[in-house]
Amino acid sequence: MDRMFRVLGFWTGIFAVMFYLGDMKTTSLLFFGQTGFFVFLSYLKLSERMYIYIFGAYLTIFFVGFTYWTTFMMIPGQTAGH
Repeated sequence: MDRMFRVLGFWTGIFAVMFYLGDMKTTSLLFFGQTGFFVFLSYLKLSERMYIYIFGAYLTIFFVGFTYWTTFMMIPGQTAGH
């Protein structure tokens, strides 16, 4: 299970680099933070049950944040200005 968190860290790192190259600095910092979090967790050698609990908590926080952002922060019809 710890290897899957390294895989998550790898893919969030790839996304972070792509966001950085796409001039999306804030999003890239968010993904670099997630990369560090996943890689750090992968070396803790926790039980499989604990890894599942942590991943479930991560998904819950993500979905709550994403729902809040899309409901209250996004303005319908507004573009990024490009």
